[in-house]
Amino acid sequence: MTGIIRPDWPAPDNVVAGTTTMLTNAAELPRNLKLLNQVHGAVVVSAEAVRQADKPLDADAVTGRRRGDLCAVRTADCLPVLFCSREADEVAAAHAGWRGLAAGVLENTIAAMNVPAAHLMAWFGPAISQANFEVGSEVRDVFVAHDPRAAECFEQNERGRWQADLYGLARQRLAECGLKAVYGGQWCTFAEADRFYSYRRDPDCGRMVSFVLLK
Repeated sequence: MTGIIRPDWPAPDNVVAGTTTMLTNAAELPRNLKLLNQVHGAVVVSAEAVRQADKPLDADAVTGRRRGDLCAVRTADCLPVLFCSREADEVAAAHAGWRGLAAGVLENTIAAMNVPAAHLMAWFGPAISQANFEVGSEVRDVFVAHDPRAAECFEQNERGRWQADLYGLARQRLAECGLKAVYGGQWCTFAEADRFYSYRRDPDCGRMVSFVLLK
């Protein structure tokens, strides 16, 4: 499956996870894949609710704890975060753009899982890098108001605006919850144009799918 990026986390064998790229063939995706209607919020739903729904649910994260549960999110610059418990008895996927991060989507995902944060691991799939993610002061202010340490994740550019580090902001939020086993986070969807979709590069682009399946 060369078209799918696999997490480098030490998850047990009954957990299958990955992120698609522009090179992914549809046949490589898990069967029975159902997606959310993502709204850049912080609502978390269960994989069972997604499976039973007649239409995509308005949410930005999904958790699963039964065999066969499949959790998935779509991104094209926003940060996909996959979760797995050390015992591989629970998984989750979250869509974390800056609005979702600020709203607490990662904290809500952890809270919805029946596993202490210290017993979870997380993997960051491809997102836009700090070098290419320019935001206004209003975005920085939201994060710094929540935690002054978030200022470390913003660098002012020559235009007086800010370069935001989504990966760094997400690491801070997870660490606040007690989750420190974090993997991935080395890509840039904007810069790697031959591999990833990027909304900032092309608003009409497709989307990557990040998924985690509990076998």
